[in-house]
Amino acid sequence: MTPYVLTVDAGVRDLRAADHLLHSLSAELALTEGTFGCTHLLREGRPHVGLSFALPTEPLLRTALERLGSGGYEVAPGVPDAVGRAVLYPGVSALTGTLSVADLLDRSAIDRVTVLGSGSRQPDPATVLLTNNHVRPQFQDGELVLTAMPAAAGALVPFEVPDPTPCCADH
Repeated sequence: MTPYVLTVDAGVRDLRAADHLLHSLSAELALTEGTFGCTHLLREGRPHVGLSFALPTEPLLRTALERLGSGGYEVAPGVPDAVGRAVLYPGVSALTGTLSVADLLDRSAIDRVTVLGSGSRQPDPATVLLTNNHVRPQFQDGELVLTAMPAAAGALVPFEVPDPTPCCADH
C-alpha cells in the first residue's frame, strides 16, 4: 500500500451499501487502477462500516480530501485498522467467471489464497476458483489474502458470497 491513505466515515450501516458507495466515490473522483478501496467495521459509537482509500499519488490524495470534505463526508488521514476488506484493488475487474488460483494471483494485487479448514497449506495453483464475480480479499499482516472454501468437484469459491442470506431470514 501507499502512504497516501484516507478514511471516509459516511455512517453506512452494511457492507453492500459500503461497496456501492466505494464504487460511486471512486467514479466521482476518477480514481486510477492503482487505488485500493476497502471497508472497515467501525465499533466506535454506533457500529457501522467505514471506507478507506489508498491512493497512488499525493496530488490525488489532496484532491480526494478536498472533494470528499466538501461533499459532506467525515474524512481523516490513515486507516482505522490494518484489516481492510478490499473492494477496489488492482486487477479486480479481471476476476470474473472461472479461473485458476494461479490466474487470480497473476491478474490481481491479491498476494495469496487460503482455504478454510486447510491450515496454512496453500491450494494448488491449478485449482479452479469460481469467482461469482465477487472477490473480496482482506488485508492480513500487510498481505492481501483471499479466503476461499471448497466447492463441488474440487473447485474453490470465495468465502464471501455476493448475496448472503440474512441471519434468521426464515423467522
